[in-house]
This record gives sequence, C-alpha cells and structure tokens, in this order.
Amino acid sequence: MARPRTFSDSAVLDAAMDVFWEKGYEATTTQDLCERTGLQRGSLYNAFAGKHAIYEAAIKRYAETRAARQLQELAPADGSVRERLRELMVAMIDLDLTDPGRRGCLALNAATETSGRTGDVSTLVHTQFKDLEEALTALIAVGQQTGELSADRRPRQVARMFQSAYYGLRVLAKVTDDRQALLDVVDGTIAAL
Repeated sequence: MARPRTFSDSAVLDAAMDVFWEKGYEATTTQDLCERTGLQRGSLYNAFAGKHAIYEAAIKRYAETRAARQLQELAPADGSVRERLRELMVAMIDLDLTDPGRRGCLALNAATETSGRTGDVSTLVHTQFKDLEEALTALIAVGQQTGELSADRRPRQVARMFQSAYYGLRVLAKVTDDRQALLDVVDGTIAAL
C-alpha cells in the first residue's frame, strides 16, 4: 500500500517554479529541485514522473498564479484604458528591476529556452501568450469604443503590437538598470496607441 503524501503539491510546485525561473530548464538539476522542495529524489519522481513533468507543472502553476493575476488586472473596468496599460508596463519594470535574480517572465523564459520547450511546454506557453493577447484585445476594444484610443486599427492588431513591446520590455529589464530607458519604451508604446 502506498504511503499518503506528506507534502503540499502547491508548495512543491512553487519551490520548483522558483528554481526553473532562476536557473532555466537546462541548468536546473534534480538535486536543485530536491534541495528547494525538500523532497527526496524518489518522492519527487513518484509525484511528478521526472524533471520535464515537474517543469510542465511549474509552467502551469505560473499560469494559474502570476499570469492569472495579470489577466484579472487587465479585465475591462472603469477608468482609463491607456493608464491601465501604462501601469501594467511600469509595474513590470519595477518588479523586474527589484528582482535580484532578474528572472523576468517565466513563460517568456520558457519560450526562448529550446532545451525545455518540448512536450506540452510549447502549448502551455502559447496558451499564456494567447490569453494575454485576448485580455489586451478586449481592453483595447473598450478604449476604442469610448474614444480614448484611436480606432484606426483593429483591436487585435494593437494588442499584438502592445504585447510585443511588453515582452521586449521584460527582456530589456533583465539586462539594464536604466529605468528611464525602460520608461521611454513604455511612453513610446502608449503614445502609439
């Protein structure tokens, strides 16, 4: 008879997510995962069936926690659409610049690290990118309907332009301390709306 689990899946996944976020898929070892989660190798693999399965679960956890909060913040509501989009970008700058490990966005990191982008990882990351695009499209459509944003382009096209700038900003924030340079990207992007 199998012994009952004595650990929280969510706590283990949060710890594993942090390791992958800090080191990337390829550089993360099983030992790193054991040390951070507090599980022995056998327990870890019995629960998650291998490093790649843990990585997939960590990407899902990121979507359910970090990405989900971001989508909630973008849900259409009262107030300035332009200001909400600017606040999203500025909040990410501040988050990235104060993160000692300069981890950036786990989904973006997973998208650019080819060694871990097998199995369901590509699908999971694509879904996160698509969810953000949908949230941005809906918010931009509201801004166009109210006249706050120009309606000369389709909302989805504007959302894709914004999303590209947003992800580019997340990458730039990993390699520069120049907050003003990053704010220039924000202000240029918002002006283009």
